[in-house]
Amino acid sequence: MSFQARYVGLVAASAAMLLAGAWLLARGDSVDSAKAGQPKATAEVNVQQQTVELSDKQAAKFKVATAEPRAFRTLKRAVGSIDFNQNMLVQAFTPNPGRIVDTFFNVGDEVRKGDTLFTIESPDLLQAESALLAAAGVLELQTRTLTRVKQLLKTGGGAQREVDQATSDQQTAEGNYKAARDAVRIFGKTDGEIDQIVADRKVDSTLVVPSPISGRIIARNAAPGLYVQPANGSPPFTLSDISTMWMVANVIETDAPAYRIGQPVEVTVPAYPGEVFRGHVTTLGLNIDPNSHRQLVRSVIQDPQHKLRAGMLASFTIETEAPKTSVAVPPEAIVREGDGTMTVWVTADGRRFERRTVKTGIEQDGWRQILDGLSPGESVASTGAIFLSNKFANAVTG
Repeated sequence: MSFQARYVGLVAASAAMLLAGAWLLARGDSVDSAKAGQPKATAEVNVQQQTVELSDKQAAKFKVATAEPRAFRTLKRAVGSIDFNQNMLVQAFTPNPGRIVDTFFNVGDEVRKGDTLFTIESPDLLQAESALLAAAGVLELQTRTLTRVKQLLKTGGGAQREVDQATSDQQTAEGNYKAARDAVRIFGKTDGEIDQIVADRKVDSTLVVPSPISGRIIARNAAPGLYVQPANGSPPFTLSDISTMWMVANVIETDAPAYRIGQPVEVTVPAYPGEVFRGHVTTLGLNIDPNSHRQLVRSVIQDPQHKLRAGMLASFTIETEAPKTSVAVPPEAIVREGDGTMTVWVTADGRRFERRTVKTGIEQDGWRQILDGLSPGESVASTGAIFLSNKFANAVTG
């Protein structure tokens, strides 16, 4: 091949390479231009400014909440137990000694005031009714005698002295009869029952012992044939008005100054999860237990449906101060970092989030108290806050 031919081939090859390079360069520019016009596919992290900027797709999945002022109550919590309201608990004794004839209620039964709890055979009642019948007989005799001597006086067959004596005897008999009726009435007999005893000339030694209050039988020691005496030994029946119960707790010594009589109380028990029983503080212990260093706090709890049982484990919440207003955000908006600090991610546009350290308080009613670091009206990530913190942490360590 001649020199001229080789030269022409070399020039043609060089031109072809130049054209290919120009085409590749143009293609690359067009690809870069296309990429520049597309949205970001991933979040961008700026470590120095402590920000994370989301892509459109990521931002669409985030929810933003506005920090707002909320009233937070100052609460103290403790555990304790349910007990009967001892101020509404009554021991039903018989007013007179005797043997129990019959009983009418068992433990757990509801009774009304005046219902017959049990009956006894009372020697004292028997003696009182016997004295009543004797006094009734004497009164009847003296009344007939007075009538007779008055008739004799009218017919001239008697003296005034006899009338005066008969009148005195009749008045004495009438007084004795009234006293005998009162003695029987003390045993709980009505005037109608007393009149029946006098009319039938028949004593009834059965003494009825009624319930002194309306409530529930919580203990029973009565049994037919058992000899009972007033306020001696175990009471035949113990009753309690269970419309209210006691919540008895022992609070830690450092919390003792916060409690005052009359403070509202909310009580929960494991038997009824989610149900709140309400009441108020009625008694504060006068001393701190030297062994446990705790103080007694007792509350009266309303229980109109009679759900609570003595001995139940319970927890109570007491509002010790007036509510205080603070900035609040949903709890999921707060992230606890590895060093123990609390952070939120603040945003103005829902795409660019700034990491901010805050000081938190209590969580109440689905809101977390912010004591410092956030102002009312600022928007924070309410979902995805952990995602933002992880993105930021990976950028720092990477």
